[in-house]
Amino acid sequence: MNKLTKLEKAWILYDVGNSAFVLMISTIIPIFFKNIASADGISSSDSTAFWSYTLSLATLIVAILGPILGRLADGKDKKKQYFSFFLILGSIGCALLGFIQVWQLFLIVFLIARIGFSGSIVFYDAMLVDVTTDERSDKVSSGGYAWGYIGSVIPFVVCLLLILMGDKIGISTYLAGIISFIIIAIWWVGCSIPLLKDYKQLYYNEKSENKQISAILQGLIDTISNAKKNKPMWMFMLAYFFYIDGVYTIIELATSYGKDVGIGDNDLLFALLLTQIVAFPFALLFGELSKKVKTRKLIEICVFGYILIVLFALQLDKAWEFWFLAVCVAIFQGAIQALSRSYFSRLVPKDNSNEFFGIFDIFGKGAAFTGTLLVGIITQISGDSRIGVATLLILLIAGLAILVKVPENQADL
Repeated sequence: MNKLTKLEKAWILYDVGNSAFVLMISTIIPIFFKNIASADGISSSDSTAFWSYTLSLATLIVAILGPILGRLADGKDKKKQYFSFFLILGSIGCALLGFIQVWQLFLIVFLIARIGFSGSIVFYDAMLVDVTTDERSDKVSSGGYAWGYIGSVIPFVVCLLLILMGDKIGISTYLAGIISFIIIAIWWVGCSIPLLKDYKQLYYNEKSENKQISAILQGLIDTISNAKKNKPMWMFMLAYFFYIDGVYTIIELATSYGKDVGIGDNDLLFALLLTQIVAFPFALLFGELSKKVKTRKLIEICVFGYILIVLFALQLDKAWEFWFLAVCVAIFQGAIQALSRSYFSRLVPKDNSNEFFGIFDIFGKGAAFTGTLLVGIITQISGDSRIGVATLLILLIAGLAILVKVPENQADL
């Protein structure tokens, strides 16, 4: 069966919804923050560092909570409950951002919204084992990222037009910001409704029903112990920790870095919009390529591509170079995330998928925490964003070196 099922489409649609918020994080939100901070006398390097610290704190909180909540969510009919809670938390935080003009308060509300988003993704990713089969996981996972990229462009363009042309229709920039963040929140929740309606948890672990702290901790210890016996899985997670560091950090700090090296706001916004459009066909292409080329080999190609991207970014100082870089990122961005998610889903025991994805999320969020924190510290110490970004090369190269050493396993078949 080549056509997507109703449930697979509903699962993919949530990627369309949350990707609108992700696009805002990569474009409008950091510009809003840096402009608010600049108006209060904060230097560009310090505002980039504060933004990095906030991203790091959000990922750290979710990384700590992920495995614990994952253990509980592996109980019968629990995934949807936890998923819904974080969805509501994130969307409310998003809607409130436009009202805030104090940079410290803006960071606090963004932190809440980011925790909501990241928390929902832990449970959303774990739903993949319930909505499709191992054979179709690459196709469905890639479809989520692909349609997420192109679908998120719709509300983003509306918001961008409001912000850039609001004065022509009598709307202030402040009011345009408020309306924009509310639009994104409504889009996010609206796209989640089919999944909330149709999703049924097929795999669960009755032991996860025990909510006593001692039982939860013992369960996590047992899970980690079992993971250690699965060498391909823990080696892949270790590789993932390093290479996804570069990916997430580039995505989250691209706008701040672009402003620091002198790229104008309009060039930043439209170049990153181009990224979404170009990423759509390439995410689908890599999903199709996985039928002919081993998934891990495709991931290796993507990591190498990101190494070249970082090297090019170090000398970036012109608008056209940022546009070119945006296209290069688009080629690999969706593929590396989608294929990593589907590859891991074939390595984990399905009855404990949420718990294992919680651990997987520690590696992903831990990497994002490390990368943004490292870039923030080095940038603030040196006063140069380029030096901070250069540190990502070490992590990307380490990730690729470990990835090629992962033993052959069932996910490679």
